[in-house]
Amino acid sequence: MTYDLRVMSTIERVNAKVNAQIRPTADGAADIWSVNVTAGDCEDYVMTKRHVLIDAGLPASALRIAWVKTPQGQPHAVLVVKTTDRGALVLDNLTGSNRP
Repeated sequence: MTYDLRVMSTIERVNAKVNAQIRPTADGAADIWSVNVTAGDCEDYVMTKRHVLIDAGLPASALRIAWVKTPQGQPHAVLVVKTTDRGALVLDNLTGSNRP
């Protein structure tokens, strides 16, 4: 997938919209990964962003879920968008930005 103006705009719009529409909360005892929730944890942000980006025309094969650690050492899920010409972009609900 080529990272052009349309793709960049779509990624930025979806990342900002999903980050704003989901209120951060812990799953509790059961770790359930959900789409289109009003409250959730990092996996819910990732699944919703992935779902919306696929609906917007990005190929599912370009979207990866990655496990990272927060600066505090906690496990955390992020969405990675692989492009053919810019490498990978990380969409993280904790920062609100798209980072290489």
